Amino acid sequence: MGVEILKSSSEVTAKIEGDIDHHTAAEIRRIIDENISLLRPSLLKLDFGGVQFMDSSGIGLIMGRFKLVKTAGGNLKVVNVPRRLERMIKMSGLTKLGIF
Repeated sequence: MGVEILKSSSEVTAKIEGDIDHHTAAEIRRIIDENISLLRPSLLKLDFGGVQFMDSSGIGLIMGRFKLVKTAGGNLKVVNVPRRLERMIKMSGLTKLGIF
């Protein structure tokens, strides 16, 4: 598990690698939230291109960052979602938020 943070003037991209589960989600959240607080981006991109596995903790990760960024006046975009994760995301109802 790892998170690489890429920064530009008004955008932060969090490139997530590995698995998102109960054990890894807390550290991923901490890193991303720290950068949201410091940089106050107008757009946060969560790049799931390197995610191998995700359980419901990944859904919680997305929802929590959505709420946090919206509260700070920004937007969230989830990009590069592997096909194997699309079904879980659709079933969760997250696609209705317009963030994919």
